[in-house]
Amino acid sequence: NNIINTSTIAKLAQSYKISIEGEVGIVGYHNGKISEGTNLLEAKKFASESGVDAMAISVGNTHLQTNKIAKININKIKDIQNISKIPLVLHGSSGISYKMRKKIAHETNVAKFNIGTELRMVAGNSLRENVKKNTNIFDRLQLIKPTIAKIKNQTKKVITNIGVTNE
Repeated sequence: NNIINTSTIAKLAQSYKISIEGEVGIVGYHNGKISEGTNLLEAKKFASESGVDAMAISVGNTHLQTNKIAKININKIKDIQNISKIPLVLHGSSGISYKMRKKIAHETNVAKFNIGTELRMVAGNSLRENVKKNTNIFDRLQLIKPTIAKIKNQTKKVITNIGVTNE
């Protein structure tokens, strides 16, 4: 059913030249729904029949993870990439250590790490700090502006960390 639904959406999206990503397996939520790792045969079928441009997989990653404690099965990533050339995606990458993200980026065909929780944490903490420090400011733009710089700095840190090694 996931393949049929995704295939229908993929055809529509691609008719408008829009890239589409689909998820196979279940990436659970921290303190919520448990992850169900991606099955290799299901991944192969999904990659070949769904029509997606990228495939999100479940290999120990978890949505809404606020600590970098994910136990990623890099061998499973490699097994999945060996059955299909489709670019892979890891949802819940905020919970993956910088060292592991770099390893994944350099040793696999994972093309995208979703790090929304990591950036929202920076934004939320910065905004709280700004509100507490600036009790006489009521203009939301003045309160938010320092937050934007901190989000940019964190994003640069993430990108730089994944980048080229000096080895």
